[in-house]
Amino acid sequence: MTAPIAENRRARFDYTIEERFEAGLVLEGWEIKAIRAGQVQLTDGYVVIRDGELFMIGCRINALRSASTHVHPEADRTKKLLMHKDEIRRLIGKVEQRGYTLVPLNLHYRGGRVKVEITLAKGKAQHDKRETEKKRDWEREKARLMRHKVSTKPKG
Repeated sequence: MTAPIAENRRARFDYTIEERFEAGLVLEGWEIKAIRAGQVQLTDGYVVIRDGELFMIGCRINALRSASTHVHPEADRTKKLLMHKDEIRRLIGKVEQRGYTLVPLNLHYRGGRVKVEITLAKGKAQHDKRETEKKRDWEREKARLMRHKVSTKPKG
């Protein structure tokens, strides 16, 4: 996968990630220009299922002043996701039966097109979030100690 255009870092903290999928996006011209300029935010995004189709809500694309002169852009527009029918059916089954949530992880380019990586995730409880934070703090502290240890080694 190429480098992400926008990433939803909060998703890794709030959810336990199970499976990942790639989906296309139905976008308008001004949205593509704004995405290329980096005017996109995924933090509050989530995916809903309506009539057997997937839609991304909460992905904010701020319009460029120069790109949207004749249209009235809506920054929080609901975007349709494009996937194969059998993949969508499989996702619908897991979301309805097992209590999973669909969350966008990142936007990236593939073959010149903007794609979104969505994940099948389960929400973390508060104590799980604290555990994640403890692990992250310990890794940071361990790395700091290792750097300190290397730099204080006697020369000779």
